[in-house]
Amino acid sequence: MAHEPMFDPDDPLLARLREIALALPEAAEKVSHGRPAFHTVKVFVYFGGSIKVDGSWEQHPQSVLLYADLLGQTQLRSRPDSFIPGYLGGSGWTGLDLGPATDYNEIADLIEESYRLTAPKRLLRALDD
Repeated sequence: MAHEPMFDPDDPLLARLREIALALPEAAEKVSHGRPAFHTVKVFVYFGGSIKVDGSWEQHPQSVLLYADLLGQTQLRSRPDSFIPGYLGGSGWTGLDLGPATDYNEIADLIEESYRLTAPKRLLRALDD
């Protein structure tokens, strides 16, 4: 079953994330479950997410979902702009809402950390060269 797109392809925040994510070695973009996903062998960042609140889905359309180890999850989830995304939160993913005050240098660092946890070793060597 195909999911309806849940994003605006011309969203300027998506364009910024796309620029950051696709600069990483062999990164590519696909649509997964209606949202942009950036991946190599595994997905390392999603644009947009949602959480279930009182039985209804609350959308976070302008957000970034990042994969992190336990320490990284703790740090990310302590931020006021964070949320635990439905379905993915239990697997190590954390969402951060994006907006005018977002520090995209910090987001780039967080995306790279997520990439490092999911990319094959040969791509990590390429990243570090």
